[in-house]
Amino acid sequence: MQALRVDRLSADLSGVALIDVAVPRRAPDEVLVRIQAASLNFPDVLMTRGDYQFKPEPPFTSGLEFAGEVIDADKHSGFKLGDRVMGGNKTGAFAEFASVPASKLSLMPKGMDFPAAAAMGAAYSTAFTGLVELGGLQEGQWVLVHGASGGVGLAACDLALALGAKVIATTGSDAKKAAIAEKVHSLARPLSVITAAGRFREEVAQLTDGTLVNIVFDPVGGDIFDESTRCVAFGGKLIVVGFASGRIADVSTNIPLIKGFGIIGLRAGEYARRLPERGAAIQRAIRLLAEREAITPAIDRVLPLSRWREGFDAMTNRELVGKVVFQPG
Repeated sequence: MQALRVDRLSADLSGVALIDVAVPRRAPDEVLVRIQAASLNFPDVLMTRGDYQFKPEPPFTSGLEFAGEVIDADKHSGFKLGDRVMGGNKTGAFAEFASVPASKLSLMPKGMDFPAAAAMGAAYSTAFTGLVELGGLQEGQWVLVHGASGGVGLAACDLALALGAKVIATTGSDAKKAAIAEKVHSLARPLSVITAAGRFREEVAQLTDGTLVNIVFDPVGGDIFDESTRCVAFGGKLIVVGFASGRIADVSTNIPLIKGFGIIGLRAGEYARRLPERGAAIQRAIRLLAEREAITPAIDRVLPLSRWREGFDAMTNRELVGKVVFQPG
């Protein structure tokens, strides 16, 4: 089979190539899946450089998540031949086949195609864990979502709107504002998109009639985090999702003390590992919303796996509004 292999860590993807490798052998308690679609995540890019917190030793097959069809599984696995499944592992998704533990898979939502299912998993799990589990999102609340052109940011916008929140989405690019509004599956609920540059607190205050926001969902960090501390309402929550800006922000503890808000770190995968019952409940909730068509993953482009470099470069250069999905073959 063809697989996108990282044979050497490098800053310029020179250690990455699409090559022929053996189809993985299914271990006990694993499920062998023919991959139909796999989505690109920022950690996939970081792992090619050795810059992610999980550092697999080369050589390894890149790719966190996929959707496909079961071709072999144990009887007690909960899956059978032909099941349409989504999920993945820390590596292995950018290939024609993958063998993963049954616990890492779930049935695709009814009516969903393979690219959408591949794009849903990590992004919506992160958004739901942050907004609902940790943020306690309630209908009618204001949510400020940064990095809204990325897969996780768009998922957070989509999910918050589906749950009845009022959303302000931010981007660092004026050119992306209209594209973000078009991509989000808003169900006719209002969505405001602003450019997050410099002092955006006054624009947030104007949009919220001075109440500011109940939840900030921040995958960007740096200057965006600094200004966000001025945008949180009393009793609100600032959810730290990541540091796409490249700078890990500092905060003087007198700011959350005086303003009465909480700062919460989000690691959705670790949350599900430590609290597996909650992790399973999150997946059920996302699946139900998807089957009701209340949420829809935003996809920027679908590419054959042979054009993997185009997808990686587009993510690195911040050209995307939505997810990149690769299809083998």
